Order: sequence, then structure tokens, then C-alpha cells
Amino acid sequence: MAGHPSEVLYDGGSAPVVLPVCDHYAGSEARLLKALALQAELGPVFDVTADCEDGAEVGREARHAAMVAELLVSAENRFERLGVRIHDPGHRAWHADVECIVGRAGDRLPFITIPKVSAAEDVDRVVGAIDDVAVQSGVRREIPVHVLIETHGALRDVQRIAAHPRVECLAFGLLDYVSAFDGMVPAEAMHSPGQFQHPLVCRAKAEIAVAAHTAGKVAAHSVCIDIGDGQAAGADARRAAAEYGFARMWSIHPAQIAPIVAALTPDAGAIRTASDVLLAARAAQWGPIRHADRLQDRASYRYWWGVLRRAHAAGAELPAEARRAFFA
Repeated sequence: MAGHPSEVLYDGGSAPVVLPVCDHYAGSEARLLKALALQAELGPVFDVTADCEDGAEVGREARHAAMVAELLVSAENRFERLGVRIHDPGHRAWHADVECIVGRAGDRLPFITIPKVSAAEDVDRVVGAIDDVAVQSGVRREIPVHVLIETHGALRDVQRIAAHPRVECLAFGLLDYVSAFDGMVPAEAMHSPGQFQHPLVCRAKAEIAVAAHTAGKVAAHSVCIDIGDGQAAGADARRAAAEYGFARMWSIHPAQIAPIVAALTPDAGAIRTASDVLLAARAAQWGPIRHADRLQDRASYRYWWGVLRRAHAAGAELPAEARRAFFA
């Protein structure tokens, strides 16, 4: 029997990382519980990230981290897709965040997001600390990290950061990136349509996306600051995917989640084509085929496998035969 596409299409390497297409941020316990309840209703088609950086009150960082750790080990964390953003590597509380959260809940932590790194060495340092605490706490797994690219130094080192073996996602921090220009980039670049027009912002998006795809990682787009406007968030997600190859986007309000998921889920026609091509390819032992009077080979098989994997991660309905063949 022909092998699985993840095994036969990458010449001994690994298939690119696929994550839920939406990452919803919340800070307070009440908002986190609301987000986890929605996740329980919709399924793990979006991640929830507990924000220990902007979400924690000044002077109460330890209390906030302890609350997050308790949520991680609670029954509310049904799918174990509750991640954490810790304080940045220059903040006094970042290591305490790691000690508290990894020490208490490292076995149930899908990822840790590191904000405001200024160089690739910051990622090395934080990952080293995560691993030290994990070993001391008996956590027998390597916890993936997501890295926010929102400083000039992080953008300079973006290829090195993407290549780090523990990094699975690069997220663009639009607001901090624009602010780093000390008022010389207009505020209109912090939202649409300006964020898709200003050359310095467009450059950053392109470099982040290329670095992520080069390393087989996920590129996550920044927030839509029109907080309650789900349609605006969905429109941003569609442009980010179509113009820059972003496969994931942050949400900052529950109303944004469903439009982002819809925008980043392959449409029914693409899902059907991907299924038909891959099933025919498998029957042909992954040799070239003719489908709809067009040549399909291993290069296009990788394309269609990416489409099908993203659709599956987004909870889309797949043809039954493709689901049995590739996701059973």
C-alpha cells in the first residue's frame, strides 16, 4: 500500500507545521473561561492564549501566572490547546512566569509565546530556561515556542529565529513594530487598509512569512484592532493569507474568532480538488497523474496536502474517503 503523504512527499524530512488557524488572546480569568467554553462548543479549531504580559496587573504578576497555571490543569482546558504568553525577556517576571506555569502545568501546555525578543539569542535563553524548569518538574516533553516578531532586532534575525528547532510559529506584532519607528510610520499603518499598503509594514510581513515557510513553521498575522468587528478581522485574515501566506491570525474578541476561522479555512472546492488529487496520487504510488486534464506530480501533491491539512486543522468537512485515508 502506498505511504502516507506526510511520509512520502518530503524526502525524509518533516511536513511543515500545521496549527489551528486562529489564536484567541485573553487576559482575565473571566475572559479565559469564556473563551475555553467557546472552544469546548466549537472544538479545537482555534487556540486560546492566556496573556501573562499585557494581561497581568503590574505588581500582581505572580498571582496572574498562578491563575493561568490552575486553568491549564483544570477540566476547562478540554483539548489542551490553551497556550501562554509570558513576559518579555527583559522583564523581571518572565522567569517567574516560566517557573510557575511550566512547573505546575508543563505537561498540558501546547506552547509558550515569547514577546519582544531583540535577537535570536533571546529565544535561546528563554528556551533554555523552559527546559531547565521542565526537567526539574518532571515534564517529559519539549514545549514548543511561538515568537513574536515586533522589534527591529527580531526582524533582523527572523531567519535564525524561524530555524530554531523549538519554534513552531512566528507571529507578527504589528502595533509594537509600528511604534518602534518612533512616530515616523503613521498610525494608519496599525490597521487596515494602511497595514497592507505601507512599505515598511509590507516588508516586515513578507520577511516573516518567507522565514516561516522556509523553516516549515507557521506564520501568524497580527490583531485586528477593530475589536468587535468580526467581518473586519475576517477581511484582514483573507488578505494576510492571499497576499503574504499567513496561515494563522490572532483574535482579541470572541466576535473575531468565527470570521477568522472561516477566512483561513480552504473553501469546499479546494478541499474537493485536494482530496481527489491526493487519492488518485496514492493509487498511482505517488507518481505523476493527469487530473482534470492537468499534470499533477509531487510538487503539486505537496501543495494539495497543505490545503487538506489546513482544512482538517480548521475543522472543515472532508470527503469521507480522504478522511479515512489520511486522518484516521
